[in-house]
Amino acid sequence: MTYSIAILGASGYTGAELIRLIAGHSSMKIKALGANSKAGQTIAQVFPHLRHLALPTLLQIDEIDFANIDLCFCALPHKTSQEVIARLPRSLRIVDLSADFRLRDPAAYKQWYGNDHAAAEIQKEAVYGLTEFYRDEIRSARLVAGTGCNAATGQYMLRPLIADGLVDLDDIILDLKCAVSGAGRSLKENLLHAELSEGYNAYAVGGTHRHLGEFDQEFSALAGRPVRVQFTPHLIPANRGILATAYVKGDAQAIHKSFETAYSNEPFLEVLPFGEVPGTRHIRGSNFCHIGVSQDRISGRTIIVGVLDNLTKGSSGQALQNANLMLGIEETEGLMMAPLFP
Repeated sequence: MTYSIAILGASGYTGAELIRLIAGHSSMKIKALGANSKAGQTIAQVFPHLRHLALPTLLQIDEIDFANIDLCFCALPHKTSQEVIARLPRSLRIVDLSADFRLRDPAAYKQWYGNDHAAAEIQKEAVYGLTEFYRDEIRSARLVAGTGCNAATGQYMLRPLIADGLVDLDDIILDLKCAVSGAGRSLKENLLHAELSEGYNAYAVGGTHRHLGEFDQEFSALAGRPVRVQFTPHLIPANRGILATAYVKGDAQAIHKSFETAYSNEPFLEVLPFGEVPGTRHIRGSNFCHIGVSQDRISGRTIIVGVLDNLTKGSSGQALQNANLMLGIEETEGLMMAPLFP
């Protein structure tokens, strides 16, 4: 069976990544592409690297007929997504890539994003889209909320350890570097080549990064008590990739074993041999996440390094993985491509 797919926000980086992935999918066909700012243009005009694909012309979202669409990906900006999804047919299955439905508590959403939620009733039915930990809920969901790319990386590195009680919950430091595509495709002065190249910088220092809302929500629910990680993100002059380093108090060998047990049957989560650490060049353009564990020189402390591609496993690849589950398709379909190297 072939499912008809719509992508809203098709002119952004995550929209282009969804098109790239679905082009190699045996059970999905793109029937509609929405991009208000580029409406009337072809994909070849917006993304020349996709000109070989036979795709519909970009439309205004309100012009799309959803009557024969089986599933819709929303790759729209935060705040816009909730307003659009509130107008979509109730029968439509949706995977949202924005932040609008990630936080279960509308008050937490307002705290981190600065405005009231415009679709609070719909929020109640959203399932958090960290695939490996919410599979059963995702299969039956109408609306799945994709995670933040930074939030996904940190959770893959820490969830098994919190669940197994292997780390001091009051002493978790997460230092993360993210490539520039994580900031989206909109023009921003600090993302100009002359402003970004030949250096990198910390941002949202001191606990103001919005993905902390996801860490607080997920880690606290898992531990059954409040958990607040110390988190600092950095912007690096690269197009794709996230590399995160976690510093925790706990036994390194037990932590490595916990990862091996938790992820032994996960097709996209690779635990490296003890003492090896991954690099972003090993996962670029793929849906894989690599995790390495090393003993710190300070007794009783462990260093964990995790990498994933922010556009694939951190966003569009995760979205497709969730859509596969929602439509009853093999979870790995369209996602087993090898990383790009060099």
